[in-house]
Amino acid sequence: MQSTVVIVEDNNVVRGCLEELVNSIPKCTCLATFSCAEDAIRVVPKLAPDLVMMDIQLPNLSGIECAAKLKECLPALAILMLTVYEDEEKIFEAFKAGASGYILKRSSPHEVVRAIEDMLAGGIPMTSTIARKVVQSFRQTAARKDGGPALSRRENEVLQSLSKGSSNKEIAEALGVTVETVRWHLKQIYEKLHVSGRTQAALKFMSMQDPKH
Repeated sequence: MQSTVVIVEDNNVVRGCLEELVNSIPKCTCLATFSCAEDAIRVVPKLAPDLVMMDIQLPNLSGIECAAKLKECLPALAILMLTVYEDEEKIFEAFKAGASGYILKRSSPHEVVRAIEDMLAGGIPMTSTIARKVVQSFRQTAARKDGGPALSRRENEVLQSLSKGSSNKEIAEALGVTVETVRWHLKQIYEKLHVSGRTQAALKFMSMQDPKH
């Protein structure tokens, strides 16, 4: 099955290089590229790709704002943020907006390809520092609410597999259900946990397992 990718990057050279890298990956196709958030917000929901590679620094609307708007339309969309510097605060904000991972632009072609493949397989490329910040944010939010989310036994099973980096197909095979059933459970999980995607769901699950740290 072919995986589809969209690139949102305002630098022509970088955008062209990323497109070549995406198309060099077996069973992976770059559907479109955009130089600004406004065009991406208008067109990407119609394309419904598996993954969007998003530059954090874009003219006018930022990549973070673009990510948040795209997640409203496509809750299951995976978004890989691209950044020049490892600015923890901006990366943290990107994850809160629904991003699923990030990679530095100075990364080697091999590292970029590995991050793309990791994301498409359900992985979460990020440093431990960023992961801790996002988990802490969820814990603080949970502490302000009474009780925890009432997940069903099956939803807990799906969430546990998700937190281990399993893809929808792998979760379906492990539980003996269809991929569509997994997607339905994920939708219910996102609504109950008040998150915008699989990365936030996985991180929130981590925060729920060890609330003392």
